[in-house]
Amino acid sequence: MHETIPVAEAGNVQLHCPVNGRYSFFNSPFPSHKLHTGVDIYPDATFGETAPSPVEGTVIMVRQVKAPKGRGFTASDHDTVMLIEPRDNPSVVVKLLHLDPVVDVGDRIRLGQTLGKLLRSGYYGWGTSAHIHAEIRKPDDAIRARGGYPIERVIKPLEAEPITEITGKVTWTQPEYTLLRLHSTGYGLTGEVNGSAGVLDGGIPYYGWMGIHLDKPRDGEVKLLGETIADIESIHPQSCIAKSRNYHFTIENQLLLGLSLVLTPKPGPIVKLWPRKIGALTLHMGQEVEVKLVA
Repeated sequence: MHETIPVAEAGNVQLHCPVNGRYSFFNSPFPSHKLHTGVDIYPDATFGETAPSPVEGTVIMVRQVKAPKGRGFTASDHDTVMLIEPRDNPSVVVKLLHLDPVVDVGDRIRLGQTLGKLLRSGYYGWGTSAHIHAEIRKPDDAIRARGGYPIERVIKPLEAEPITEITGKVTWTQPEYTLLRLHSTGYGLTGEVNGSAGVLDGGIPYYGWMGIHLDKPRDGEVKLLGETIADIESIHPQSCIAKSRNYHFTIENQLLLGLSLVLTPKPGPIVKLWPRKIGALTLHMGQEVEVKLVA
């Protein structure tokens, strides 16, 4: 069994993330994320390895669906939709994607129990890490891409100060991306909105928008390292969504595609560096680096 911590909730159901994993509400181009109805949970595992259940309940459906071909990588020819009736509220269902299941319909699932192996789906970009996509839905509208209950984070307050530099140590590197453990506190990369600290969540600037987690969401400009990088477009109970301005990131004078930003269940931010093409970023484990923002 994996140790987990609650990170998101909707419909009186909490979704859990492994304590050494990561999670994101907005780091995806798919509609459920911009509509605030989906969360991605990243176990500390690679494709083909197993993933723990984010919820306790009973499996009520497992359906294999055809997936598109990978764009620049070899992908699985299928994906799987799994529905779990959660123990805490049987009037809703939890929809999960991106697993090859090792459980069957009718199985009772414990929190942290292995659900299946992580698929490299053709719905991903070439730098997407292995994860489970989760939504909380009405039973009579469980499958389609849109719909679902708005999902909010559980961890609050965020208790972080805006960062003054993006520096850290390389903790993982492969041709598609590099992971950087930041030399800062908090649950993610922290910027600000009108002077209030907020944790950024999303693929910046390449998606063209981002989410910002704030203890008191508000309208205004999003700043990072003192530079305005986005403008708030919509406000939610615990977060905002903003449209990106023109800016980019560099490392050792090399232009990046951008930063992939998520949250961590415990303080200790991790940032993913995406190169502009596979293999273009040559960093090594344990290397100390600084990412520059050019606005």
